[in-house]
Amino acid sequence: MQNIYICIETKVSKVENRAAKNEYLKTTPMISLKKINKTYQTGQSSLHVLKDVDLEIGEGELVSIMGSSGSGKSTLLNVLGILDQYDSGEYHLNNKLIKNLSDTVSAQYRNQFLGFVFQSFNLLSFKNAQENVALPLYYKKVKRKERNAIALDYLEMVGLREWAHHMPNQLSGGQKQRVAIARALITQPKVVLADEPTGALDTKTSYEVMKLFKKVNAQGITVVIVTHEHDISNMCDRAIRLKDGVIHHGEDESAFST
Repeated sequence: MQNIYICIETKVSKVENRAAKNEYLKTTPMISLKKINKTYQTGQSSLHVLKDVDLEIGEGELVSIMGSSGSGKSTLLNVLGILDQYDSGEYHLNNKLIKNLSDTVSAQYRNQFLGFVFQSFNLLSFKNAQENVALPLYYKKVKRKERNAIALDYLEMVGLREWAHHMPNQLSGGQKQRVAIARALITQPKVVLADEPTGALDTKTSYEVMKLFKKVNAQGITVVIVTHEHDISNMCDRAIRLKDGVIHHGEDESAFST
């Protein structure tokens, strides 16, 4: 009987430790923005797109960024993805300051930390599913045989191993997005940034894709999803709402619809 109690206590302790670890991960900033500003110059006029944005996203969080067209959410995603420079403030990614980086260093950080998923999938039409997934490893100088084997494993993870040799035009929208997710994961990123990943999909397929994002997130990967769909946002841990370049808290969600 004593051994049974010890066994139960050990299991409870493991569950408590896991829960504590999960809480710790989600309070450890993976992404930290402080007073971020971004202005675009158009001729003689200027457009202030991001205005003193303060934001923290914890390691292992699944969050959505919501906002109507022109709210600044795409610009914010570009800053997070090190695709665009910001004008002032500070952006830390995994405790590294991301500021005034050269194109080469920016590319290195993207390859090291980030995976991208797009609404339009961005698959190469002349490469099959396996080759599309393996492509990021090509840029990391991984040999062809090895990268194709790894790509096959990731296709299996998203349920598409049997479709490895199909071309993009032979895949449904949902299948294309799963290939894109596998491609985003193959470099084992710290963060996955998804720009309207369900925007071109029907409701059923959108929910299947979100289940996959949740599965990815359960592995400890931070996932940031830009969306204008409230049902998709509700599947995330929390929503970051952007309006006119400013983050708003506790406001009517209808103000953030497209």
